[in-house]
Amino acid sequence: MSAVTAAPAQVGSDQRAVRRRPRRLAGRALLTWIAEHALLLALAVVFVSPVVFVVFTSVMHSNQALTGDLVPRSLELGNYVRIFSEAPLATWYGNTVLYAVLSTAFMLVASVPAGYALAKLRFRGSNVIFLAIVVAMLLPPQVTAVPVYVMWSELGLTGSLWPLILPNLLGDAFSVFLIRQFFLTIPTDFANAARMDGASEWGVLWRVMIPMARPGIAAAAIFLFFRSWNDYYGPLLYASENQAAWPVAYGLATYRGIHGTDWAGTMALTVVVLVPVVVVFFLAQKVFVEGIALSGVKG
Repeated sequence: MSAVTAAPAQVGSDQRAVRRRPRRLAGRALLTWIAEHALLLALAVVFVSPVVFVVFTSVMHSNQALTGDLVPRSLELGNYVRIFSEAPLATWYGNTVLYAVLSTAFMLVASVPAGYALAKLRFRGSNVIFLAIVVAMLLPPQVTAVPVYVMWSELGLTGSLWPLILPNLLGDAFSVFLIRQFFLTIPTDFANAARMDGASEWGVLWRVMIPMARPGIAAAAIFLFFRSWNDYYGPLLYASENQAAWPVAYGLATYRGIHGTDWAGTMALTVVVLVPVVVVFFLAQKVFVEGIALSGVKG
């Protein structure tokens, strides 16, 4: 009789052990995954923590901001409403979009042909020109700030963003470098085949090379767009005396100086300034990463 009653108990014990085994395996797999990605998780915490801090502070009451409390006691969404009345955000955004979009478009017009010529055309002095471009990348803008400012002042363009936009018609050193590196990854046989079919160099560039180099060109465009959107030094130098020409980066710094300890409002304005950049990055993340990865394959 005892053997008969022991058999069902043994069966039940085996069934519970079988049910617990997948849980143990899942827990072991989770620990293994955490161990393998510990460094990436630590870096993610380091980079995400400031963003979380800014967002949390932006919805705090002014008396709670930058105290020992890390989580808001109540959501003060009125901070976002208030900054729209305290700062001319529409003007700042309009100036920033004008600055970033025109700079990027002008850069592409000049830098794409330059990168193609340095990558696929052989002519005397090409290596010297490429070396000059690399040197221009390493040259701090502060070195040439005074003579360049005097030049734009003589032309009557100070007090606006045009001294920052128009130079892109001559190309951007980093963009030319990046686009050239991407063009080098494209086999020359495609260009030679197009030439044999009677295409001119402009035809080869427009119909063959640019479609194949879209990731690299997009990466260069995104880089310059972000740099223009976040630029503070340039507007400080050329547009600081004209409030109607301020972009969001300079406007944010000015807002911080005027409102002093209003950290909740400052953080709310920071979030509003960051949102368009974050949206653009996530929409173009795939082509951006692809362009950066492939641009460094060949030198």
